[in-house]
Amino acid sequence: MNEPTENTQRLKVIVTDDQAAVREPLAAMLGMSEDIEVVAAAVDGTEVLTAVAAAPVDVVLMDLRMPVMDGIETTRRLSEEHPQVAVVVLTTFADDESILAALGAGARGYLTKNAGRQDIIRAIRAAAAGQAVLDREVQDRLLAAARTRPPAAGQPPPLPQDLTPREREVLTLIGQGLPNRAIAEKLFISEATVKTHINNLFAKAAIRDRADAVRRAIAAGLT
Repeated sequence: MNEPTENTQRLKVIVTDDQAAVREPLAAMLGMSEDIEVVAAAVDGTEVLTAVAAAPVDVVLMDLRMPVMDGIETTRRLSEEHPQVAVVVLTTFADDESILAALGAGARGYLTKNAGRQDIIRAIRAAAAGQAVLDREVQDRLLAAARTRPPAAGQPPPLPQDLTPREREVLTLIGQGLPNRAIAEKLFISEATVKTHINNLFAKAAIRDRADAVRRAIAAGLT
């Protein structure tokens, strides 16, 4: 186990799952990362809310199906009462209803339990930095749902005219479900440059998160 350096700011994380066989090994695994401190391991949403109210928390790693208070309701409560806390869903469920419900409730990331240790750690770090992270399978399902679902009553606003050609390219590739690394490879630029373009276009177009970016790209006819 690597000890954090003096200047390392450790992310305070709550692991939530009603199954001890999942919750405890996951908490132990994350605790081995030098920049993550697991401050609580919760069985259900009520324990999450109690822990968040008691001490500062950066990220909640959230299961969806739990007794007493499930992950969707817990995410919604956190978004309303503790908006500074990022939620990353980690679940076995990757159906359209679960994905859309979680993102609609305010989750910043959505992973399936097929995700590896590094995938989970990257998602936690990204969520704490205000970035959205979606499992590739989740991206594909979200993209398919957005393309086949009837348009809602209120259409997304048009993209602003001041988007650069490169920002439009990046938005197009997000709309196709590509993660940052694949976008960087396709455009022959660094991942850091991709993140800069994403931050700029999100700010210009008032895009909330990656799921919203997919919807906006489709509405604009970019995919």
